[in-house]
Amino acid sequence: MSKVYVLDHPLIQHKLTLIRDESTGSKEFRELVEEVAMLMAYEVTRDFPLEEVSIKTPVGPAKARVISGRKVGIVPILRAGLGMVSGMLELIPTAKVGHVGLYRDPDTLQPVEYYCKLPTDVTERDLIIIDPMLATGGSAAAAIQFLKDRGVKNIKLVCLIAAPEGIDNVQEQHDDVDIYTAAVDEKLNEHGYIVPGLGDAGDRLFGTK
Repeated sequence: MSKVYVLDHPLIQHKLTLIRDESTGSKEFRELVEEVAMLMAYEVTRDFPLEEVSIKTPVGPAKARVISGRKVGIVPILRAGLGMVSGMLELIPTAKVGHVGLYRDPDTLQPVEYYCKLPTDVTERDLIIIDPMLATGGSAAAAIQFLKDRGVKNIKLVCLIAAPEGIDNVQEQHDDVDIYTAAVDEKLNEHGYIVPGLGDAGDRLFGTK
């Protein structure tokens, strides 16, 4: 079974509280989401392997460590996932960025892919799927499957807030994908919103209704 990591660093939790607050406007909301994504990237990359290299400092030669040939891809789920991209790239600037767009079919209620653009070497990369909210888990599970169908082997899922129902759904369908979140909330309401959550992340990011 995949692991669920709840990132409880004080800075993450403080900024998440501000993100949740309904009085936080779109500009500050966007900035905070970017900042939390950057802080989460620090934890998500904790297991990256290192290798020893030889360098020369201004004082003399030294043995030092660098990340060992890791190729990374960041894949936001459109549209709310876009708000987390810049923060992730602050710490992983060499990562390539793909995009996955989904909508829910009104008849079958199943996620349907309407857009997918990935790096050409996607199968050689460790992919980090990002989306602020893991609610029912339907979109995240579908996005993971779309990537697996294209030959991707190593995938992590990163979100700001998760519902227990969404975690269970993703783990049931993809027990090899670890989940990183800043909070696991109480439940989903009858409309599929996370309670207490933060509302609609996409609308709050982009000032829409």
